[in-house]
Amino acid sequence: MPSKPDDLPEDLASAYLALLSEREVLQAERDVVVAERDRAVAQAAKARALLSDSEALIARLELAIEKLKRELRGQRSERAARLIDQLELQLEELVIAATEDEVAAQAAAKSSYGRPFMRRRPVRKPWPEDIERERVVIAPPATCACCGGSRLSKLGEDITETLEEIPRRFKVIETVREKFSCRDCEAISQPPAPFHATPRGFIGPHLLATILFDKFGMHSPLNRQSARFTCEGIALSTSTLADQVGFGTCALMPVFDLIEKHVFAAERLHGDGTTIPIRAKSKCTTGRIWSYVRDDQPFGGGTASAAVYYASSDRRGEHPQKHLVGYGGILQSDCYNGFEPISVAEQKAVPITFAFCHAHARRKFFELADIEKRARDRKRSGKPISPIALEAVKRFDALFDIERQINGLSATERVAVRREKSKLLFDDMYEWLKRERATLTRSSEVIGAIDYMLQRWDGFARFLEDGRVCLTKNAAERALRGIALGRRNWTFAGSQRGADRAAVMLTLITTCRLNDVDPKAWLADVLARIADLPVVRLHELLPWEWRSRRLALLPASQLAA
Repeated sequence: MPSKPDDLPEDLASAYLALLSEREVLQAERDVVVAERDRAVAQAAKARALLSDSEALIARLELAIEKLKRELRGQRSERAARLIDQLELQLEELVIAATEDEVAAQAAAKSSYGRPFMRRRPVRKPWPEDIERERVVIAPPATCACCGGSRLSKLGEDITETLEEIPRRFKVIETVREKFSCRDCEAISQPPAPFHATPRGFIGPHLLATILFDKFGMHSPLNRQSARFTCEGIALSTSTLADQVGFGTCALMPVFDLIEKHVFAAERLHGDGTTIPIRAKSKCTTGRIWSYVRDDQPFGGGTASAAVYYASSDRRGEHPQKHLVGYGGILQSDCYNGFEPISVAEQKAVPITFAFCHAHARRKFFELADIEKRARDRKRSGKPISPIALEAVKRFDALFDIERQINGLSATERVAVRREKSKLLFDDMYEWLKRERATLTRSSEVIGAIDYMLQRWDGFARFLEDGRVCLTKNAAERALRGIALGRRNWTFAGSQRGADRAAVMLTLITTCRLNDVDPKAWLADVLARIADLPVVRLHELLPWEWRSRRLALLPASQLAA
């Protein structure tokens, strides 16, 4: 407590001692204030780190929930895929922020001598069993750090695992073929040259598989691959890589033909198309990639899933009609008449039965009932949300809820549930749409979406008659999603032949993915074996056959894991 003026000593020595005492008191009080401030800063930093960690945990759980719902029940809405992408980006930013706050909290805890904050991180998945390992042993101490004694006995060891990257390693394989001459007839004998997937080639199957997969599976153009090879010390020009891609695609054509035959032997196909720019005469034309997917899993089918792609220079109906000229069965598609005119389809020995996509019809209503989009557009156009469209979306969602419950059941079980639960809802929707249509004027936005369904009602109602029919063609749309995402990278197809080549490789890569096969490993193995395999055994290279044979060779311990 500071001294009053009357209490000050008269002599100088006593005054000096009093001044020192006052300074010690002030310093003690200042130390207390600083300690309390540091403690408050540390607590605030710890609270901020805890909050960031909680936000990251919430985002991670939300992402996991959305992925599980999508995996178990399929796509719930038009924005489900976009929501998952947004959640992943949000989680990335929140985890980075949580890590920064954790470091700040630990630094603050050191100054206040408090307990540092440590985030609880997800359990790390184990490394692959075949991963390369390097053992680094730190030299042990020669003397005791406590007493300096040299009589040390080993008790054990602690191992710290660190994942590190080693740049890609390239090697040149020198295959020596010795020549021998016959002393009797003077003929020269020599073993045959090793096989290359490309004639007169020097690229091994694994490297060729990497080039093909990066170009068509990861959408990395050859000029970027060439630049990357150059950075790694290997000079492979774009023209050299293009030469290898051309040879590799030709070598894989027999497998494409088998997949194509398998796809069009299906009882039901999903069909769709998306645009691709194609370079032609110093400009780009809007071409088309068509996809046909065989996926029998929704109705308990036991056949393997597969997809086939084709490219065309435009969207004219003659292209899909050429693809489907020999097909007879169910075609899940939108209402594009170019797939095949109904009059032509009905004249076949086995006619095509069209089952239209309910997700496509729902999308037209959803665009008019999207609250978020309408809120953004209201400032510009002032258009309100359509109550009819909102009601239509709810009715569609009720039908999709029933479909999620019967996904994977047999066709007979599916159609039985639909007749019991879905038929009443669908018939009621038909009567409701007709009533609402009669009250609308020509200028109404929702009238187009209603007419889209009413004019093709038989095609939309086909799912009530056949359990093999799905409500959507989402299998085909998923098969085209990679192309839509990859267009930013490769910008355009260099020519019509380049688009056709891309369609062949997309067929192989997508079919691998549909059967849980690593496309890169499959390409490497097929390119190494296809030349020596007889034609009657080519079916062994189909992705689902290849996977089953690989699984049969694995030990029981790995299969259980």
